[in-house]
Amino acid sequence: MTEELFREDSYLQNCTAIVTAVSDQGVVLDRTVFYPSGGGQPGDRGLMTFLSGEASIVDTRKDENGILHVLEENATVPSVGEEVTVNLDWDRRHILMRMHTCMHLVCSLVEGDVTGGQVGEAKSRLDFNIPENPDKVALGEALNKLIVEDHPLTHSWITDEELDANPDLVRTMSVQPPRGSGRIRMIKIADVDLQPCGGTHVKSTAEIGRVRIGKIENKGKQNRRINILFDEEV
Repeated sequence: MTEELFREDSYLQNCTAIVTAVSDQGVVLDRTVFYPSGGGQPGDRGLMTFLSGEASIVDTRKDENGILHVLEENATVPSVGEEVTVNLDWDRRHILMRMHTCMHLVCSLVEGDVTGGQVGEAKSRLDFNIPENPDKVALGEALNKLIVEDHPLTHSWITDEELDANPDLVRTMSVQPPRGSGRIRMIKIADVDLQPCGGTHVKSTAEIGRVRIGKIENKGKQNRRINILFDEEV
């Protein structure tokens, strides 16, 4: 299986690795800084270079053999056992990190279980199991207050059994934290939030930048969708 370097350090932008599998779908490496699509966060993109050439990585996904780096169509493909270097599209990844961390802040401000969500470059969304729409203005003000307060983020690990003994740590009804490795990563925003998450995050809330709450939509009897955007006017 692929060593997931991004789990310990979201700021790693490149690494060397050995090809462990090649298929029509893409290339699996023994280690990577590329995050595979999951938990509402899109897979990373970037570039793979090797002795015989280079290829754009257009998506990253989970695979039964590890983490699959999906290459551009008709790309030159490295061989199994070959050493490669992978480089993230860092600008895109950093935007997704900022957005994902911002969504954790929204979770801390809205009382209700999360029924769905999607991290996006321009706009993200969270769906909550709540009977009424929250006050859009008040939510936006509270969210930006947490951002400028510059709360640091840290991560730690617990076992599957520890999470099972504390089910209230999981806010998401539709997506469960990654299991199977014997440990689960916890993301803590100091004095604000603590929940299991496998995604990538910034080091502190101030790095997110100012955001705004977009449309709050009614998606069912007790399902409210909150859209989140970066405030480009600032």
